[in-house]
This record gives sequence, structure tokens and C-alpha cells, in this order.
Amino acid sequence: MQINAESVFLLLIIIIIFNFFKDYYLDFLNSKHFRNKIPEIISDVYDNEKYLKSQEYKEYLYIFSKYSKISSLIIILSFFYFDGFLILDNYCRSFFDSELLISLTFFGIIFFGNELLSLPFSIYYTFVIEEKFGFNKTTPKIYISDKIKSWILTLLFGGGILSFMIFQFELIGKNFWIIAWVFISLISILINGLYAQIIVPIFNKQSKLKEGNLKFEIEKYSTKVGFKLSNIFVIDGSKRSTKANAYFSGFGKQKRVTLYDTLTNKLNANQIVAVIAHEIGHYKKNHIIYNLFFSIIQTGIMLYIFSLFIYMPIFSESLGIETQSFHIGLICFSILFTPFSEIISLIFNLFSRKFEYEADQFAKKTHHGKYLIEALKILSKDSLSNLTPHPKYVWWHYSHPTLLQRIVRL
Repeated sequence: MQINAESVFLLLIIIIIFNFFKDYYLDFLNSKHFRNKIPEIISDVYDNEKYLKSQEYKEYLYIFSKYSKISSLIIILSFFYFDGFLILDNYCRSFFDSELLISLTFFGIIFFGNELLSLPFSIYYTFVIEEKFGFNKTTPKIYISDKIKSWILTLLFGGGILSFMIFQFELIGKNFWIIAWVFISLISILINGLYAQIIVPIFNKQSKLKEGNLKFEIEKYSTKVGFKLSNIFVIDGSKRSTKANAYFSGFGKQKRVTLYDTLTNKLNANQIVAVIAHEIGHYKKNHIIYNLFFSIIQTGIMLYIFSLFIYMPIFSESLGIETQSFHIGLICFSILFTPFSEIISLIFNLFSRKFEYEADQFAKKTHHGKYLIEALKILSKDSLSNLTPHPKYVWWHYSHPTLLQRIVRL
């Protein structure tokens, strides 16, 4: 079969629709497990009242997600069928002659257009659904501030990386992907290493954990496992949500453990040490390095394939655009690459779940499994987690094993 512009257009539409129905089907399967009986080993997570509330929460999220995805599908298909890319490309070219400025303006309009169209869903999720179930602590002022800050960061990092890629493309041609790969890899390493120092302070206040029993227990544990940890921070997560979390970040002397203040309020010292033991387990097992390495390799493969696609005028022609350009090539490539990115995501989730088991076992061996089990149950209860997800949904979407799977292993 001869590949022409019409065939490429049809392929783009098929991929978009197929991906939508794949997600729709998995969500539907998962929804049929909402009311399944909770396994005996985790039956103590919810009392009857809390269990009914968790079911209601899952139903709300399922319906919300369904309408959100349908809305997104209608918007993107309308953009394809009513020459949205052609109209936008012509509009950008009416202001600039520089391909760099045309591409940046093109993606900038798409980004802000998408943000504005998704804003009602974002507001409804935060101030209606999360509010109804007692999770939301975000004020309108914080919400607006967060949005503006995230937009600025996207423009700085996303716009900066995109500008560098386009500049290299215009400068050296098809081998631009090599320089772009090195540049993006360095940015990724920098952000991973200094995330807590660069990004977090923009949104949250961090303070060193105060002297006391908790800090003493954490430092005693870290010394026992040979992990030098002088940086233990508490973050004011409670100003946005009641949900709790903890994470590890940084390399070398910059490594630190960050606890949400909601976590310190919900768990006792032994349970918090168990959570930290799990995070240290990730570091000890080199999971952070592996994930960064896989991400860098994935980026390199994507950029190389993209460098082959970008020179094909058939992609611009498929969207009714005569002028071949970087931004149109990137749009088509990102959609055509979707099946491969889904496979990569499946592989990543497989390894991620494996890493979670390994970190759990590290916490069990170096601290105590029962405290981690207690912590996991409390956090699942307070976040109204789905304790009976469908296996296919877990296989496709979950980066962590289910609560049941983790506790059985422990």
C-alpha cells in the first residue's frame, strides 16, 4: 500500500481513538471491581463507614475521568478535522519569519489553549471532588499562584529545551538529536540532583526537622544502615491537601529525605522510620540511578527516531500544511510514537513495581516489616485508596504494587 498524506492522517486519527478506547476500557474494567470484597489480610483498613466513603470517592473519580477524557478527545479530533494546525501555523507565520519564533509561538498557543480548556475540570476536581471528601486545603489564592508558577516553569524549562532543539536543528541538521540528547540529559541530572533546592521552594516551605524523638529515631536508623543523612526536611503539604507523602531526592551531599507535615501528623515515629527506610532502600538499591539511566536512554531513542521523521514532508502534508516545519513534525511524531511510548511505559511500570518490592524488603530487613505495613494501611485509609483494583488496570497503569500485593510480600 502506498503511503500518502491521507494515509498518515488516518493513522494519526486511529492511534488517537484507539488510545482513548484502551484507557476507557481499562477504566471500565477497574470500575467493576470497586465493590469487590476486600481481602481478609487488609480488611482492617476500612471500617464500614469509611469503606462506603471510599467507594463513593472512586465512583466520583471514575465519572470525572470519563467526561474529562471524552472532552479531550472531542477537542483534539475537532482540531484535526477542522484544520486547526493549519490555521494556527498560518497565524504564527503572519507574525514571524523566524522558524524558531514560529515554533515557540505555535507550541505556546497550544499549551495555554489546552490549559484554559482543562481549567474547568481542574477547578472541579480540586474544589468540588477533593473538597467533598475532605482532602482539599487549597485556597483559590494558592490555586491561582500554583498555576501561574507552573506556567512560568513550563515556559522556562519547556521553552528553553525546545528553543535549544530547534536552534540545533537549524544549525547542524539531522544530527541535532545528539547535542539535544546531551543537553536534555544534563538538565535531567541537574533537576534530579537539585529538585528540592530549585523547584520545591517555589511552591512549598521547607524546614529542617526539629530536634526530638522523631529526628533521633531517624538518625539512629540511618547510622545503623550506613546512610549519612543530615538533611531531614518537613514540607508544608497540608496547605494544599490532607494526603500524606514522603520522598527522597538528590545525590551525594545534596541527598535529603522530605516528609510532608501531614505524614508526621498521621504516623508515629516507628511508622515514619519505616517509610524512610523504604525511601533509603531505593537509594541503597540504586533505583534512582537506574530510573534516571532508563529515562536518558528512552529520550535518546525518541530523539533519534524523531530526527528521521522530521525530514519527511508527508507529515506536514497530512495536516494540510505546505511548509515543512519542526513543530508540525514534532506533533505528528508524538502521536505516531504513542504505541511505542505505551510499551515503554509498561516496561517502566514493571521495573518500578519490582523496585518497590525491593525497597519494602530493605525496610523489613533493616527496621521492621510490621511498622511499614501499619504505615501503608494508614496512608491507604486516609487517601481512600482503591483496595480492589482490576489486575489489567494495575498491570497497565500502576507504578507501585497494590496494597494487598505489598503486604503479602512483607
